[in-house]
Amino acid sequence: MTPRLRDVLAHLTSLLTQAGIETAARDARAIVGAVLRIPTDRLTLMLDEPVDQTSRVRAEALANRRQAREPLSHLTGSRLFYNHSFSVSPAVLDPRPETECLVRAALERSFRHVLDLGTGSGCILLSLLAARPGSSGIGTDLSPEALEVAATNAAMLGIEPRAMFLQSDWFAEVEGRFDLIVSNPPYIAAKEMDALEPELEYEPRLALTDGEDGLSAYRAIIPQARGFLLSQGRLMVEVGWQQGPCVARMFEDAGYRRVDIRSDLDGRDRIVEASLD
Repeated sequence: MTPRLRDVLAHLTSLLTQAGIETAARDARAIVGAVLRIPTDRLTLMLDEPVDQTSRVRAEALANRRQAREPLSHLTGSRLFYNHSFSVSPAVLDPRPETECLVRAALERSFRHVLDLGTGSGCILLSLLAARPGSSGIGTDLSPEALEVAATNAAMLGIEPRAMFLQSDWFAEVEGRFDLIVSNPPYIAAKEMDALEPELEYEPRLALTDGEDGLSAYRAIIPQARGFLLSQGRLMVEVGWQQGPCVARMFEDAGYRRVDIRSDLDGRDRIVEASLD
């Protein structure tokens, strides 16, 4: 007898639960939805539908990879972030909900030209451009593979004409001035890496840590950004939850004004922002 969709979901949920995946049921639905190319919110309407053997084999193979703690987004090929679905791959950092705080804070004021340092999937830059149709921007990254992912996302969102991507070590290849510079740089200290969730082993290490104290990127970005900001332009960076005061002092020492530390939804320091005037 051919198994029904409800049977396949139950089987995958059981496999993932046994592996200690706390979101087993949700992940099982995402895997099945990706294999069948059906939105997950429609699966409930199809629980009694039969699932062919090829699809069952593909779904179980993905579940086995999830058991090994490969990120769900690598299995489905996409991740939701600030109202949009972004293509992701092992070449980019998986977009995270806390980074949406940076997007929301940036959208509180107007801007026309944005620079996103270490753009990765492009989720920050493209979310900002999608919300401001008259704006344009540049995303930089050291990784050509990451830039390919970002360009793909720009095309998927119809923002390609307004987004340019450069392979650059921070500001090295950047020209011009911007009224908004944003960055989610690698800020995890090397000594903290071993204690992180196993899913991070599948993400690019250069996007997670500087291999030192987690503050190297800020030491490079904060003083250099002054030469790329327009008058009253803003610099906004994501930080680790214990780094807010230290990074804020870097802004102050570099001569920025109106330095502010913003919290995420859990009340932890997440964004430090400042302006030149």
